Amino acid sequence: LSALANDLALSRQVTGGDREYIVQPGDFLIAIGARFGLPPTLLARDNGVPYEARIYPGQRFRIHNPHIVPAGFGDGILINIPQRMLFHFDQGNLVAAYPVGLGKPTWPTPEGTFTIVTREANKTWKVPLSIQEEMRREDRIVLEEVPPGPDNPLGAHWLGLDLWGYGIHGTIAPSSVYRFRSHGCIRMHPDDIAELFGRVTVGTAGRLVYQPVLLAVVEDGRILLEVHRDIYELGFDAALTVRTMAEAHDLNQAIDWSRVEAVIAAQDGLAREVGRLTRNNMQGKP
Repeated sequence: LSALANDLALSRQVTGGDREYIVQPGDFLIAIGARFGLPPTLLARDNGVPYEARIYPGQRFRIHNPHIVPAGFGDGILINIPQRMLFHFDQGNLVAAYPVGLGKPTWPTPEGTFTIVTREANKTWKVPLSIQEEMRREDRIVLEEVPPGPDNPLGAHWLGLDLWGYGIHGTIAPSSVYRFRSHGCIRMHPDDIAELFGRVTVGTAGRLVYQPVLLAVVEDGRILLEVHRDIYELGFDAALTVRTMAEAHDLNQAIDWSRVEAVIAAQDGLAREVGRLTRNNMQGKP
């Protein structure tokens, strides 16, 4: 599909959902949110916990983290930048979905296709000159390389891309996942990158896309909308995008547009129900 067709494609699949999580020693709200692809403010609100409150081991939290799987993609790795999610497909089937950390607005992660060209465990980080210059500007110690170990920001696994200098890797700061904090690389929780590292090979293809707005119709007829911030300020009009998608898929009459307005206003990055198809309306839908 063309980039425009992908942007307007209607999804049929959602990942995540509802589960219970028991707070572990050392946990804090940002870290739990990063682990599950969930804003920590929503995690606090959903569990009746003040955002500033301390949490304790043994507390039980509800994790509500539904995300729409972008439509129109087949095999390999898909990363939706505003969504901060990585999706791994095999023969058209979703194998796994993971939250990721991506480039800060001043150092954005690029869009485009890519191929994995290297797989390395415990890689030495050769610090790019641009990052050395940033260290110099910030009066930090300027490093040329960092050996494997607890101070290496690449973590224990590196998947190098043919986009020069970019890779998918672990992190020694798991709470930075699901945030825009990197110099353009794709960060994953150490457990997640270890899992992905074991599944993919050199030659695995992928794509980085920028879709802040996703619309889905799932099997039971619910219409779901997920809206993210236009983090790189590319000028996305969320309301216009939803209208265009609804018209393209003949969903106007089934959507509660007041709910759409609320989801757009919140931009909380989770899939929310905004309507439902009746049984008659579902007949004939692909």
